This record gives sequence, structure tokens and C-alpha cells, in this order.
Amino acid sequence: MGKAILKVVVGLVVAAGLWFGAMAMEFPPVFQLTFVTFAVIGTLVFLMLDAPQINAPSGWAAFVSVIGFYIVLCFGYGATASLWPQFETGDEQEKIAKILEGKENPLDPWNADEVIKRIKELDEKGQMLSERIKALGGDQPLAATVAVVASAPKAGGSEGSGDVMKIGEEQWQLQECYNCHKIRGEGGKKRGPELDNIGSLLTVEEIKEKIFDPKSFMAEGFEKEWEKGRMPDKFKDVMSDAEGMALATWLSTFKNTAVATPKPIKKK
Repeated sequence: MGKAILKVVVGLVVAAGLWFGAMAMEFPPVFQLTFVTFAVIGTLVFLMLDAPQINAPSGWAAFVSVIGFYIVLCFGYGATASLWPQFETGDEQEKIAKILEGKENPLDPWNADEVIKRIKELDEKGQMLSERIKALGGDQPLAATVAVVASAPKAGGSEGSGDVMKIGEEQWQLQECYNCHKIRGEGGKKRGPELDNIGSLLTVEEIKEKIFDPKSFMAEGFEKEWEKGRMPDKFKDVMSDAEGMALATWLSTFKNTAVATPKPIKKK
């Protein structure tokens, strides 16, 4: 009996270690449950090794036992598989089609270079105006508000400006950036910083550099995530240069100083 209790205690310790270890590494709950289940099954197997020997069935009894074990095993596999995340094939195919559609030159119809150049000029003017207000004793929220008004595309502006913002936001959705980052209080799983004030901390070019080369900047407080390479190094392959610039331009309009977006640190 003492030996069995020891095995149960060891099994519980292993199960707890797997559970908390999986949580620390941010594994999904279904993986945490799977690891613990393996530990429980292993403990039961070791307990069965000490069980008294029984007479092996034969004939029909053996046949029924094998079939019953097979049914239980199949049910167990089926029930476990149903817990795994399910994907809608149609939704994923639609996203892939949008990413690949017109990959050659998707932004040419509305002269993207000219629109982006104009947005950069407005952003620089906004930054200068913000610094002047701050130097004159104006408070930071007012300066940030003026910068946003100066740099953000107007609702009644050119068709091209609207297209840049539309494509930038579309790339945010297509590339599923919301899985790691939060904007306007939506999205994010604590893998990456909130970006509501990223436009006050980085220029359009710097944001694009970060998107295409995740190691180029590191956010304060996210040193471990940066070292582990949590942000995937794939966007330069799945996005065109113009699409990356559109996404960066859209993100640069977020200058809400009320949100504590971590300070980016240049690493390259």
C-alpha cells in the first residue's frame, strides 16, 4: 500500500508540474489538459504493475474484452480530438486568397507612393507642431491631439488616402495582428504590447521596419518575448512592400497618449 501511495504522490507532482509549466509557457488550455492526462495515465499504468495477477480470459471472453477495449480507445481518441481548436476551411481559404490576390502590384491604381509621401509630410508637421506646443508650456495630451489631427487622413480627403487606410486596416485583419496586439481595446493575448500610441513613438518607416524585421526594435517590458522571437519573421514574405507601408501608415495614426504603449528600443 505504501508503494502505491508513493506512486500516486509522484504522479500528482508530475501532473502539477506539467500543468503549471504549460501555463508558464502559454500553452492553450487543451494542451495543458493533455499533458496532465498523460501524467494520470502514466500513474495508472505504474499502479497496475503492482496489481495482483488475474487469470487471462480465453475464447469469447477474450474476444469481447478486445472489442470492448477497442471501442473505449476509439471513443477516447474521438472525444480528445473534439477538444482541439477547429478551423473553418472556407474562412482560411478566403484569407489566403485575399493575401495572394494581386500580389504583383496591388496598390498601383491610386499612386501609393504619392499618397504615402503626403502622409509622411503631414506626420512630420504634426510632430513639429507638437514640440512647439510643448515648448510653449502646452500639456502633452493637447500636443498629441493636434499631432493626430494633423497626420490622420481626413474623411473628405483624396480617394487615395482612404485606400491607404483601408488597405492598412485590412492587412491588420488579414495578417491576424490582433492575436498578439491590442488596439482600441480589442484583440491581444499579452504576447505583444498595446499599440494605441505607437504613432507617437515610431515613424512610419520605423513601424514598417519592425513589421518586416521583428528584431529591429524591442518594446520595454517585452524582453523575454523579443529574445524568444515571439513576433514571427514572415511578414516580409507574405506582404508586399506597399502593403507593409500601408499597414505602417495606418498604425502611425494611433497616437492616444492615454494608453501606455511601451517605449520601443532600437536593436539594429
